[in-house]
Amino acid sequence: MALSLRDVYAARRVVYRTLRPTPLLQHPLLNQATGLDLFVKHENHNPTNAFKVRGGLNLIAGLSGEERRGVLTASTGNHGQSIAMACQRESVPCTVVVPEGNNPDKNAAMRAYGATVLEIGKDFDEAREYVERVVSERGLRYVHSANEPMLIAGVATYALELFEELPDADVVLVPIGGGSGACGCSLVRTWTGSRARVIGVQAAGAAAFTRSWRTGQRVSTETADTFAEGIATRTTFDLTYEILREHLDDIITLEEEELMDGIRLALSTTHNLVEGAGAASIAAAVKLRDELRGKKVACVMSGANITEETLTRVLGTRSSGLGTRGAGLSV
Repeated sequence: MALSLRDVYAARRVVYRTLRPTPLLQHPLLNQATGLDLFVKHENHNPTNAFKVRGGLNLIAGLSGEERRGVLTASTGNHGQSIAMACQRESVPCTVVVPEGNNPDKNAAMRAYGATVLEIGKDFDEAREYVERVVSERGLRYVHSANEPMLIAGVATYALELFEELPDADVVLVPIGGGSGACGCSLVRTWTGSRARVIGVQAAGAAAFTRSWRTGQRVSTETADTFAEGIATRTTFDLTYEILREHLDDIITLEEEELMDGIRLALSTTHNLVEGAGAASIAAAVKLRDELRGKKVACVMSGANITEETLTRVLGTRSSGLGTRGAGLSV
């Protein structure tokens, strides 16, 4: 189905049965450290601590009677939590397949929402490929993490909030894994007539989408080499790739040290705990600060589900100088 702004407004009515709008905040220390006029869209303040919950709520609420027999999906955690929470609210059985060694906190959260969690495959894409092989024999509704119009419509409700509150935004920075969040932002920007440029952010070690978007030739990679599991994908997806090919303005990649600097910068200047993907937008703002000076920049803080182990490692790692230290901070 073709998405429209009407679908996003309809999704907002569904999403707001459960959620409140998330804050769009300026943090004086962050702006002082970066020298930029930054507005942070706090999707990390949602019940699952990530933007994905919006999509799950909208999609699961619209399932047919037959589909409510059960759903099966693959995830590294944030998408899985969104589907698990929505299924719990709608009394729909839910199974989530995650990679082996997946973030244990995210696994625990999905189980707490009543989902069955299976660990299969070396990474997200192997988990997804397993689901796609077995879903038909199990007779369940496969919920793809990106190729779902109603999921994108639900996710796009954060962008409605953003552009209604900051109609004169010049730039929006948004992380890209499967691409649903960037799709929602890009589409709403276009449909509402905003002049803001939407710039995607990926990890350099998981940049299949970046390479595909820049060359026009879709590629997959052998590995997704990043600690930021929320953006650790090895391939592109049909629906989100086609939308972003038309509507995304630019993309930037970050090294692992830059993502870590972003986590430290978020913690020290906003007092928000974020995962690697959630820190990607402010880390990108630091990297692009020369071209962003004098502009109103919205950074989508997409998620906060970082493990204690990863946080300890990040805080114990010396800054690369590209983020917190380079922004004039000593963390």
